[in-house]
Amino acid sequence: MPIPPEWDLAGKTAIVTADRRGWTPFLAAAMAEAGADVAVAGSERSDMREAASAVEAQGRRALAITTDVTNAAEVEAMVARVASELGRVDILVNNARAEFGKPFAEVTEAEWQTLMDFNVKSMFLCCRAAGKRMLAQGGGRIVNIGSGLAVRGLWNSVAACATQGAIHQLTMALALEWGKSNVRVNGIGAGWVTTEEQTEEAQKELLVRYLPLRRKGHPTDLCGLLVYLASDACDFVTGQTVFIDGGALAHA
Repeated sequence: MPIPPEWDLAGKTAIVTADRRGWTPFLAAAMAEAGADVAVAGSERSDMREAASAVEAQGRRALAITTDVTNAAEVEAMVARVASELGRVDILVNNARAEFGKPFAEVTEAEWQTLMDFNVKSMFLCCRAAGKRMLAQGGGRIVNIGSGLAVRGLWNSVAACATQGAIHQLTMALALEWGKSNVRVNGIGAGWVTTEEQTEEAQKELLVRYLPLRRKGHPTDLCGLLVYLASDACDFVTGQTVFIDGGALAHA
């Protein structure tokens, strides 16, 4: 996509956390297309390697760093390696997320904790580790990828909604704390997003018919906003979560 000059990320280094949803290659490629070098952090079972390849396809430097994003020592080591090998840490994209649905009365303590660790603790650890670098160098950008469940409920998804609400509050509160230090913290609330082809048969799905725009989203629908929030152009925007959901939240 054409990159407006004020959205140019040339000379910037970004970290993107990976999971198994398949979104990471699209998000990482968008950052690279805008000019950033990109480190991708995640488990070997994640889409980390595909994302690094997508960055290299855009002609930018890529690092794939195997990281348990719920482990403080591994996150600190990952950020230190990025700073050492790529020079700086300008942008953090907290993309890693686990999906989970189950009736609340049947949710085990272990399931609750696992979801909280992967969805929320990982953001805390990554924000803390990368944020220290940003504060020391005089600024940076953090983008937390969440969902519409931050502000709406959903059947059989209490645990998932709780993690998204926590991410929403983390985004706002951290933006307040680090605003004077030129670290902007914002979020993207994604709706129902899929990497699968949107066939004519898929258009008949009840969920699709519920959405005002009559389709599920694709990770590329998030990319324009992601690049903007990572750029210098968003200097007067912080503490915001922008929902890209095909109009789902517009429903009463």
